[in-house]
Amino acid sequence: MPIDLLSFVIFFPLIGALLLLLVPSKAQDTIKGVTLIVAFITMLLSFWVWAQFDEVASGMQLEVNIPWISSFGINYHLGIDGISLLLIVLTTVLTVLCVLASWWSVTHAVKGYFISMLVLTSGMIGTFCSLDLFLFYVFWEIMLIPMYFIIGLWGGPRRVYAAIKFVLFTMAGSVLMLVGILYLYFAYLGFSGERSFDLMRIMQMPIAYQAQLWLFGAFALAFAIKVPLFPFHTWLPDAHVQAPTAGSVILAGVLLKMGTYGFLRFCLPLFPQATITYLPYISVLAIIAIIYGALVSMVQRDIKSLVAFSSVSHMGFVMLGMFALNVQGLQGSILQMVNHGVSTGALFLIVGMIYERRHTRMIEDFGGLAISMPVFSTFFMIVMLSSIGLPFTNGFVGEFLILLGTFAANGWYATFAASGVILGACYMLWMYQRVIFGKITKPENEKLKDLSVRERVILIPLVVLIFWIGLYPSPFLNRIEPAVLKILEPFNKPKITQVITPDPPVMPNGQVVPGSGRNGEIK
Repeated sequence: MPIDLLSFVIFFPLIGALLLLLVPSKAQDTIKGVTLIVAFITMLLSFWVWAQFDEVASGMQLEVNIPWISSFGINYHLGIDGISLLLIVLTTVLTVLCVLASWWSVTHAVKGYFISMLVLTSGMIGTFCSLDLFLFYVFWEIMLIPMYFIIGLWGGPRRVYAAIKFVLFTMAGSVLMLVGILYLYFAYLGFSGERSFDLMRIMQMPIAYQAQLWLFGAFALAFAIKVPLFPFHTWLPDAHVQAPTAGSVILAGVLLKMGTYGFLRFCLPLFPQATITYLPYISVLAIIAIIYGALVSMVQRDIKSLVAFSSVSHMGFVMLGMFALNVQGLQGSILQMVNHGVSTGALFLIVGMIYERRHTRMIEDFGGLAISMPVFSTFFMIVMLSSIGLPFTNGFVGEFLILLGTFAANGWYATFAASGVILGACYMLWMYQRVIFGKITKPENEKLKDLSVRERVILIPLVVLIFWIGLYPSPFLNRIEPAVLKILEPFNKPKITQVITPDPPVMPNGQVVPGSGRNGEIK
């Protein structure tokens, strides 16, 4: 039944996590098998959501709104639009691939690891579906716990430092967002006399300009840290580099999108006047992120660190397109959120595959892999080219729409941002040349095994998405267009101003000259 479909997608991974509690810790194959089955069924459920979604209809779909804590006006309110739909499907697909990628790489506390993955999946999907501010905050915080353990228990040598830094940064922003949510709750109580955290109701409430400025700042800080937008990005490289491969994929592919999704779902619709005020500042920070992330990526010696800093640059494009506040910019921003999850997720998977063979990620330790690992090199090339936005790949479509929308809004912003495309090609191509081409100078690289069947199965779906979106993006753009138009409604309303004209000329007989207008007339 459509009403229950979203709940199935959200809670099925959580049910799977509870089932794993009953499986003995020593039965590692059973634990992995159950997790894979649960993740795969969740992915199929998300495809069912895709099939049920009406790409023409505007507003929220598949809604369910049930009283939860009635005395405080808290409801179990779920619903999705095209933005949520794409991110839910992306989440479930990446989860399946992450389970496969973790099959051999996770060797200790296997049960706890896969339980954390499933709980994290429920939290991520729930965040994208929540239309009640309290429920959204609950899912937002739930995500922190499993990701903290994934980084802190199964990460690299500095995993504890990276995990604590990740949580502290996120919590600092979340506290301010909670204050903003409570302000909206009491403001709505004063406006309507009803207690409610319902986003759809609160959007109907007029909010004073000064209040919008403060509320936008509170919400935006939480989301900017999550994106992460410069200068709130310092937690990201540590978390990415120290996290296990699957943790890096989920972090880049989905968790960073929580920040950009928050801007789209809350900041722009709730605080349109404040959005206009803050627009130039956020656009400049986005451009700095694009250029800074690319320049820092260029000097990295660790492949994983390079990919991590490239995320700062790519997410800068997402923010820039979003704050162009036009259809092309917003569509490109949303599509690039998906593109980044696909391409950067694939890059982290590829880095993990080579690390499992060589136990090093230093660029200088490689070279000549095209000779010993031709299949690996081919997949790496496709993903690398999609990351720099080669035509006919997904990255090109997203970046083109973003630059098109940004140029329509501000030509200078687009000009500076376009330099990030060139810099992105520089660091990616240079890294690929040093790792893949040339002579094999390290004996360890001569007998490296090429990709296994399992690894090819992991990468093939992502390559299919790279070319599908690059060659035929209409199924994705069509589904997000109604949501984009809805977001832009407050910014497209005509402004009516009152023009006071001087006293009209008077004829000698005391009559007003015909056609001269009247005092106080609205033009």
